[in-house]
Amino acid sequence: MSHTPRPVGRTREVFSAFLLLGLTSFGGPIAHLGYFRTEFVERRRWFSEQAYADLVALCQFLPGPASSQVGFAIGLMRAGPWGAAAAWSAFTLPSAIVLVLFALGSAVLDGPISQGIIHGLKVTAVAIVAHAVWGMARSLCPDPRRAGIALAAVFTVVLVSGPLGQVAAIVIGALAGMALCRAHAESDMHDLPLPVSMRAGHLAGLAFVALLVGLPLLAWASPSAALAVMDAFYRAGALVFGGGHVVLPLLEAEVVQSGWVGADEFLTGYGAAQAVPGPLFTFASYLGAVMGPLGGRLFGAALAMVMIFLPGMLLLVAVLPHWSRFRRWDSAQALMRGANAAVVGILGAALYQPVWTSAILGPREFALALTGFLLLSVWKLPAWAVVVVLASGGILITL
Repeated sequence: MSHTPRPVGRTREVFSAFLLLGLTSFGGPIAHLGYFRTEFVERRRWFSEQAYADLVALCQFLPGPASSQVGFAIGLMRAGPWGAAAAWSAFTLPSAIVLVLFALGSAVLDGPISQGIIHGLKVTAVAIVAHAVWGMARSLCPDPRRAGIALAAVFTVVLVSGPLGQVAAIVIGALAGMALCRAHAESDMHDLPLPVSMRAGHLAGLAFVALLVGLPLLAWASPSAALAVMDAFYRAGALVFGGGHVVLPLLEAEVVQSGWVGADEFLTGYGAAQAVPGPLFTFASYLGAVMGPLGGRLFGAALAMVMIFLPGMLLLVAVLPHWSRFRRWDSAQALMRGANAAVVGILGAALYQPVWTSAILGPREFALALTGFLLLSVWKLPAWAVVVVLASGGILITL
């Protein structure tokens, strides 16, 4: 790939830029992409508008945390593999550290005020997920065919519980997309040269498949709790299409239904994850710290977080050398339209169970959740501000 540009920046420069974003980027993956554009296209001029748009299109196409994948690729293009590692760690660690500290402190929280905050965080999860479902449905299910795929996904996850239902819904959605959603193929596309060799791409793809197939077999054959946790979080990270909120039903199926984490602990952590900047996938660090199977809380947090991010990064590196050619295929675009519509259905089912059923205990909680939804969708408040308002409301309800 002689035409591929060589990295031109320093790792330290990448780390400092992303650390600032990791400390200040509130609002979820779509907001993060806006922060990145402002910082790296407008202010620093590392990329052209078209190059950045192509990069976002690539990461939206793949499963995994889109904003973290874009950041990883920006670091890779700017300063090579060390730049990619610097971008990911600087963007991810601030929120992960805060959530681990919250997990370590949540065990000692007691009294009506603390319980009220936790109750408010659970109601916050209702407002946040409802807002995500509403926004994703409008953009990913704009026609009757894709709305039908989303509805079929709801029935699939209701009838087939657990991780198998999530996988089945995505596979059925992708196949339906290939059959029904071939219209409106994008024609205005540009090459996106990136500093990844064909050999590195093949090795990353091989590692992705080997872990996806091998970890369940190892976890089944061995009594090791660490292997079971690695398998659960790797699988959740490998199957997330359409944004960070979609990881909620996948993780709930893996850690709550298995008994590793209580439903209340799960929703409390998810609500807390809305109050911190950075990627929503750092919710995994909270779960790793409160989980039963692993003795060391910090070890569990680190293991869960690395495993949930790893598949998205491996898949990104695997696809980069082939992306420009692959995304011109009508079948690939149709497949992703169907998979994305199925994701809306999966998230819609999760909005009811476990989010709604665990948090909405009466009309007061419903009123509080509706307030949060309107603050997000009508008044456009940032997620962290909604968390503060609803946590305060939770205290009032409890008292």
